[in-house]
Amino acid sequence: MTEDVLRIGNASGFYGDRFDALREMLEDGPLDVLTGDYLAELTMLILGRDRLKDPARGYARTFLRQLDETLGLALDRGVRIVANAGGLNPAGLADAVRELAGRLGLHARVAHVEGDDLSPGGRFPGALTANAYLGGAGITAALAAGADIVVTGRVTDAALVTGPAAWRFGWKQDAYDRLAGAVVAGHILECGTQATGGNYSRFAGRARDLRRPGFPLAELHADGSCVITKHPGTGGLVTVGTVTEQLLYETGGARYAGPDVTARLDTVRLTREAPDRVRVDGVRGEAPPPTLKVGLNRLGGFRNEVVFVLTGLDIEAKASLVREQMDEAFERAKSRPAQVTWELARTDRADADTEETASALLRLVVRDGDADAVGRTLSSAAIELALGSYPGFHVTAPPGKGAPYGVFEAAYVDRGEVEQVAVLPDGERKLITYDGPTRVLTDVEEPPLPAPLPPGPTRRAPLGLVAGARSGDKGGDANVGVWVSGSGGLEGDWAGDGAGAGDGDEAWRWLVHEMTADRFQNLIPESRHLTVVRHVLPNLRALNFTITGLLGQGVASQHRFDPQAKGLGEWLRSRHLDIPEVLL
Repeated sequence: MTEDVLRIGNASGFYGDRFDALREMLEDGPLDVLTGDYLAELTMLILGRDRLKDPARGYARTFLRQLDETLGLALDRGVRIVANAGGLNPAGLADAVRELAGRLGLHARVAHVEGDDLSPGGRFPGALTANAYLGGAGITAALAAGADIVVTGRVTDAALVTGPAAWRFGWKQDAYDRLAGAVVAGHILECGTQATGGNYSRFAGRARDLRRPGFPLAELHADGSCVITKHPGTGGLVTVGTVTEQLLYETGGARYAGPDVTARLDTVRLTREAPDRVRVDGVRGEAPPPTLKVGLNRLGGFRNEVVFVLTGLDIEAKASLVREQMDEAFERAKSRPAQVTWELARTDRADADTEETASALLRLVVRDGDADAVGRTLSSAAIELALGSYPGFHVTAPPGKGAPYGVFEAAYVDRGEVEQVAVLPDGERKLITYDGPTRVLTDVEEPPLPAPLPPGPTRRAPLGLVAGARSGDKGGDANVGVWVSGSGGLEGDWAGDGAGAGDGDEAWRWLVHEMTADRFQNLIPESRHLTVVRHVLPNLRALNFTITGLLGQGVASQHRFDPQAKGLGEWLRSRHLDIPEVLL
């Protein structure tokens, strides 16, 4: 490793991400540490069901197959690998990695971090999984003991960076500003290519090749600042815009809390240093909260659905008829599902030149604690209508037996109740403790706003002509980050990365006054009966909206058409407002 910088890359943003990324990151350029983020709320549920079938499972087996191809390369190049692929069974994965190394004839020092699993002892009755979000201190201890490979269970995504950074630079628990800088770097890296042009809202018409973006890396310095970049010659690109969007992803207010530190997102400064290089500095940190978040997954019952295809004329009447028929069928069966949800998607067009574009989709979703109520009852009711319902009756697929679904819930426990343990390469078990101060999490006051734009001519146009956006999920809640870029909207060789043709300051002055929580709810009707909170982040020229309860009981419950709110930001960008012509 060099004296003044830690080059840390990420090769996985979720369980199922690009398989070859681990090899690509090792081959395409120098690294000191390579991370892999495999866990999400839904992943923990999947691993929990795996563990029910076989207690020896519960970890991300893909990671082992990736190491089978790359472990020798990583060891030869001295790259430490840190991954949360251990899921619900980090000890089992650590043993499997040792077995793999032995089979390959390699000597790998393997450590793991445990203590996040709170399901034993009945503290959370009925939970399939109950895991505290741990920080990076266990990873730090494992690397300090010489580990080549560190696998963890449920740590925060950013811990995969704070742990190696604290090890490399010798940071103590109270190095809040430096740790906060590492948290921000970790949050930018955690979703892989989302920081290098993947899923980027302002991708259209760009000159760069986005078909296969390279994975991101951070050049992290001892003061907590970093440069976000990628290996030379890889696809995609890194701009202030791509980094801003990822910073806003699945966050809330200005205080971004974690077990290591609370990072102040309202202090982050982003500067284009060179093509594909964005400097991140100025990050301030505060003492972490006194509690740790716990992710709980439970089996919520059984779910099934059927999609009726409605073609041509009289779409609303056809939908009304089949809904009435299904309601009557449920009543006759005397086993109406506990939850019945209908959604009509008007995908049809008038005078369409194909049958598919002349058709709308009527989606029926049912849920119940009884498998038969969503299986046999739904199948019989839907299929028996085939010859006695609306003209052109057909479905996309016949309903099956129904499937179990999960629900997610967040709980909080005093951090002293969780015993994080680093199991070092020699087998020593090192208890990790935090003995510093804590700070109860509170919202920051809204910062002073710039003066609004003076009155002038406007044009009715989509918000997306001026602003970028990214949205995501946190349990049953969703967030949408909306941002505008710097002056002139130009970022080097990717023109148009910012606020239309107007000045970035003007776009920000318009956005911050126009896009209130009330305006958001007006543009996104399904949020009108929910609590919407707006957070203002002037340094990023961004607003972050949190929508409580939009996603029901989390992604696994599939409460809505887009259960993780991935497209919510793009829907918002497509909505029309009266936009000042100077910004267009």
